[in-house]
Amino acid sequence: MDNVKKIPVILDGDPGHDDAIAWTIANVSDRLEIRAVTTVGGNQTVEKTTYNARRIAALLGITAPVAKGNPGPLMSKPMTAGTFHGETGLDGPKLPEPDRPLCELGAVELMAKVLRESEDPVTIFSTGAQTNVAALLLAHPELKEKIGCISIMGGGIQYGNWVPAAEFNILVDPEAAKTVFDSGVPVQMCGLDVTEKALVMPEDFERIRHVGNEVSRIVAEWLDFFMIVHREMGYEGAPLHDPNAVLSYLYPEIYDIREMHVDVETSGLFTRGCTVGNYGMIPNRGVLEKNNARVVMNVDREKFVDLLVEAVKKYDGREVKL
Repeated sequence: MDNVKKIPVILDGDPGHDDAIAWTIANVSDRLEIRAVTTVGGNQTVEKTTYNARRIAALLGITAPVAKGNPGPLMSKPMTAGTFHGETGLDGPKLPEPDRPLCELGAVELMAKVLRESEDPVTIFSTGAQTNVAALLLAHPELKEKIGCISIMGGGIQYGNWVPAAEFNILVDPEAAKTVFDSGVPVQMCGLDVTEKALVMPEDFERIRHVGNEVSRIVAEWLDFFMIVHREMGYEGAPLHDPNAVLSYLYPEIYDIREMHVDVETSGLFTRGCTVGNYGMIPNRGVLEKNNARVVMNVDREKFVDLLVEAVKKYDGREVKL
């Protein structure tokens, strides 16, 4: 694998426990090279998610620049998940303080720079609101061809979570999500259809903890915290939403992935933020709508957990300075 050319990637998110675990996996993949980390508001304010991103980078040894995104969505007011991830947005175990300065460029400018400078198509893993990605597409349409794939965690074909019809990440900025789906850039969508099935059980927490390195301990403690609120909601395990955006891209063979056309509702009183999936091509005002996304619908849960365990094992020998 040493001779395999790595895929350049941008990590864009609102960390967040499951974003942090997604980045933990991406950072040790021998097929990916992280070129930038960008932040967006969602799980908490963009100030808090940016601080969290910098702490995660210090924990994992990510040396790519970290850039702060815009404080709010394209057209609507900012919203956060409250204390779902704790007051900091990443409550639980103590983490290292940031060990590198924040990038002087904003998120969109850094993303554009990475695209311009890359010889190969860049994959964007976007695990929060689509604000940064949409702003990039709107500001720099000439760079679309430099994006190989936008792999997102967001939406749901069958149901929502924050409101009945909409999943949180899409609801935060529906206009941005619509811009992404309508962009013509290859999109892979991991919505609630798959992420609610990616349950990590308490016995899996212990399996991760027993790997025995500092990163595995912190990942297990992130899961401990994440399980608190989910247990109160009646879950038997912690649904790890965001890692699916990374793992479905790297290991599609453990997923059920379907081609479809996805629309985003931006104006409905009760359905704003809803992702509406059409299987195949359907007549629409006399025009056939082509598929615009690969939508992930199911996962082999046991293999999903195995891949998470294998990822944290790769941090053996890494010293974490708290």
